[in-house]
Amino acid sequence: MSRKYKFHNKSGLYFVSFATVYWIDVFTRQVYLDVLVDSINYCRAEKGMELYAYCFMPSHVHFIFRSSKDQPMELLRDFKKHTSKKVIESIENNPLESRKEWLLWMFKRAGKKQGNISKYQFWQHHNKPVELWSEKVIKQKVNYINNNPLESGFVTNAVDWKYSSARNFQDDQTVLEIDDIGFIG
Repeated sequence: MSRKYKFHNKSGLYFVSFATVYWIDVFTRQVYLDVLVDSINYCRAEKGMELYAYCFMPSHVHFIFRSSKDQPMELLRDFKKHTSKKVIESIENNPLESRKEWLLWMFKRAGKKQGNISKYQFWQHHNKPVELWSEKVIKQKVNYINNNPLESGFVTNAVDWKYSSARNFQDDQTVLEIDDIGFIG
């Protein structure tokens, strides 16, 4: 793994992106998006996650976060492990999931390619953490996150994407609360 993508400063502010295996569009159903929201709320309350920006896309997630317990790698590992388990359980138990067999087959297929996976692999292994060291870089990453749905053509205005902190910066905390970054908004 490249030295560029590691959590070197345990108390640092980080931008991370991670995607489902094969870039599968899983987060197109409310039930799976709810797993992400619930997991973030749990990590904020119990694991010391400070969340400053986020965006959930159909196949990937972006965060700007900090670990108040100086354990960013462990926090992200636990978040990904928990969400993968809960989303797969939700898929298995969702009688309305028309893609159930295909999704589970794809996750099983990805898991078979890894020696350390017992059954399913949901997330790609890398997170590409980038430490944010200046106000300019933080603003750049916040803009990237908030404009991701716009750039992807899903919306014509960034605040129209329900699962993005662009809404939070317009005082809309209905999906998730975020921490105050101080100089943006």
